[in-house]
Amino acid sequence: MVLMRWVTFDCFGTLVDWRHGIATSAELVAPGRGSRLLDAYGPHERAVQEESPGMRYREVLAESLRRACAEEGVRLSPDDAGVLAATLPYWPVFPEVGAELGRLREAGWRLALLTNCDRDLIAETRRRLPVAFDAVLTAEDVGAYKPDLAHFTTFRDAFEPERWVHVAQSYTHDLVPAHRLGLRRVWINRLDERPANPSVPQDVLPDLRGLAGLL
Repeated sequence: MVLMRWVTFDCFGTLVDWRHGIATSAELVAPGRGSRLLDAYGPHERAVQEESPGMRYREVLAESLRRACAEEGVRLSPDDAGVLAATLPYWPVFPEVGAELGRLREAGWRLALLTNCDRDLIAETRRRLPVAFDAVLTAEDVGAYKPDLAHFTTFRDAFEPERWVHVAQSYTHDLVPAHRLGLRRVWINRLDERPANPSVPQDVLPDLRGLAGLL
């Protein structure tokens, strides 16, 4: 009998260079201010998701950018607020992702995405990912944004994994809820952060290289 082994991933920040995407997209509408807007953006996105868990992600992107621009004193025209959703399908995949996902696939793991995104946006991003995924759950599907548990409980109920590892870059959005559910978890700590609670991450890697061997 084949064991149902799954690795679930967050997408943006873990597989796709979210910071590069935000900064370079912001540069298009605010030349010379992309880096500052990136730094301002993250807290606003978390706040918007908490305030409006049913809001489509493309609207979350737009509203978060508006707030970041207001904080930084950048004038943003109404038409420019949609720049992040427009460019998201072109944000680059980290260079080691294809090879490591391929090794997981060869080792018999099934792969899934649990993403704070819309169905249409993640469909465009999947065209850039070099390995196919067996399942995708979006915020649009579950009606909530991580760190809410909805992505995880919906996946568990739908696929009944016998072995399940969650892999992600975001400590707050992914590692914390995975810890709450007792999942094995791997922190892709691309930013060399320190965890608020050292017991939350189990394994830590600076990027995806070595993930297949670790598992």
